[in-house]
Amino acid sequence: MSSPSTRSAAVPGAAPVPDLRGRTALVTGAAGGIGRACTLRLAAAGARVRAVDRDEPGLAELVDSAGRALDPAGGGAVEPYVLDLADLDAAERAAAGTDVLVNNAGIQLVRPIEEFPPDVFHTVLTVMLEAPFRLIRGALPHMYGQGWGRIVNVSSVHGLRASPYKSAYVAAKHGLEGLSKTAALEGGPHGVTSNCVNPGYVRTPLVEKQLADQARAHGIPEERVLSEILLTDSAVKRLAEPEEVAEAVAYLCGPQASFVTGTSLVLDGGWTAH
Repeated sequence: MSSPSTRSAAVPGAAPVPDLRGRTALVTGAAGGIGRACTLRLAAAGARVRAVDRDEPGLAELVDSAGRALDPAGGGAVEPYVLDLADLDAAERAAAGTDVLVNNAGIQLVRPIEEFPPDVFHTVLTVMLEAPFRLIRGALPHMYGQGWGRIVNVSSVHGLRASPYKSAYVAAKHGLEGLSKTAALEGGPHGVTSNCVNPGYVRTPLVEKQLADQARAHGIPEERVLSEILLTDSAVKRLAEPEEVAEAVAYLCGPQASFVTGTSLVLDGGWTAH
């Protein structure tokens, strides 16, 4: 199969989108937030998307939404794939035959290190670092065989900077950055790119849960967490939207980004500019 070409978006004046017709994509954490937006965006570009999540009702709702939103002539589709990424062997098997892999699934718990449950630390590293490794491992043989592939790891500003009380999340994201760069170096000769997308705080259930956790950790009301903790260092004083992150993911899958690999695309409203 030839590499995707650029085609015009359906909306007049809109930016070109990657043509992923005939491609198979896999998105983890697909039932909500960034994963949901990425799934719908890639399907709109024509990909058949394996939507991986352990949330079966959430996946059913996603498929229903995709059925209403997608143009039947576009070739895209969303296929639910119920999977707990802690089952690492199953995760690797799920990635077989994929052309585009989006490692997005995440877990967050905000606690001081001395109070952080070791079992939760282990689970976070399993789902957010070891599972992406296994998914990449499962996807590469097919990508190498056809001489084309796109790996996009949804990292975070916390893959580049640390924050207190997030030891497991920060450790996992820093590890994901290294894994992504290694995959880029190995994949380059085979036509496979690997990059990270690094959003700041995005309007997702994961961030909404953080408000309560951060309020408890810092001893302040929840309504002060957003302005005084999460966005205090942001030049743009708002949360990012999941669709904005999905556009960055789509860009990295398109022909304009064929020379972009081994790097991190930051979407943080200036949070890391300090």
